[in-house]
Amino acid sequence: MVKIKKMVEELDPYVPGRSIKEIAEEYGLNPDKIIKLGSNENPLGPSPQAVEAVNEESKLMHRYPEVGLKELTSLVALYSGVSPSQVILGGDGADEILDVLGKTLIESGDEFIVPIPSYMYYEFTLKIHGGVPVYASWDLPENVLNVDSVLDAITPRTRMIFLCTPNNPTGALIDKEDIKTILENTDALVVVDEAYFEFSGVNNVDLLAGYDNLFILRTFSKILGLAGMRIGYGLGNPEFIGYMKRVKPVFSLTRLSQVAAVASINDKGYIEKSTSFSVESRDYLYEELSKISQLDVFESKANYMLVDVRKTGMTSQTLAEELLKRGVIVRDCRSFHGLDDYWIRVSVGTLEEDERFIDVLKQVIG
Repeated sequence: MVKIKKMVEELDPYVPGRSIKEIAEEYGLNPDKIIKLGSNENPLGPSPQAVEAVNEESKLMHRYPEVGLKELTSLVALYSGVSPSQVILGGDGADEILDVLGKTLIESGDEFIVPIPSYMYYEFTLKIHGGVPVYASWDLPENVLNVDSVLDAITPRTRMIFLCTPNNPTGALIDKEDIKTILENTDALVVVDEAYFEFSGVNNVDLLAGYDNLFILRTFSKILGLAGMRIGYGLGNPEFIGYMKRVKPVFSLTRLSQVAAVASINDKGYIEKSTSFSVESRDYLYEELSKISQLDVFESKANYMLVDVRKTGMTSQTLAEELLKRGVIVRDCRSFHGLDDYWIRVSVGTLEEDERFIDVLKQVIG
């Protein structure tokens, strides 16, 4: 056996949401009857224009993709309200952007701050580059960022600070003034993850003009319905973006992902429909879950919500397993640092799926 890097040997594997196919096979279920509310996906599916564009472009799968990505870069800049020089695109969703940030900034032993609970892929990615996670606090049940814990965690070794807003998995926003406070008290890069910003109607692009150490992370996987195409992007200081492009893979976006992204971001009707549809579903789920006395539900500004299930007498693992047996997938949040064994995350579905989920959940809880 070849010698493996010690860090890789010790790395805890990232735990993604489970797929419909694997659940169907494990429990002997009809995949068409399974409701997936575990991965924060768009229940409407992709834009029809994106499907059409992909079908047409598939004839050219034997050709390398475009390198400069000028059209998509310009569209993302227009969509975001920035200049093209402030945009970097990446494949593998926003995860490739995270990897490029690690390649650009992290030396072995450098620190990065994550208020927990939050999206754990930050830690998974940067540890590979030799980064050391330092945990700040996201206060529960208040569901707010503990700003002082972030400031107290800053050291001369801090290279990045991650602020997820709306936060995954809690669904709450970080106040803009709190973001400014953190930006003004560090030279480290402050990465504001806005993967779910469209669902909240709130963003922090206006801060880019005043803070060179701000970087905004986004994705096509959520409101734009392209989770399977793996497209992400970042917004930041043009000089810093230039350094990132030096270490970014040349052909990170496929031909099919490029045309799907262009079609989706141009489909304004689809974006509006996705937003209103998801917000309606989220509000319905929050209202119905709040009626169940054994649950404590966190109000959310994203397309999911965090639920404390301890009063059911079941752990998150047990409850999620019972739902799986009945064809409903939710996220068991035990793998999120900062959460114990009693939390699940529920994504929005179609209203029909939402209603069935609520019925099944009531059967399980009793």
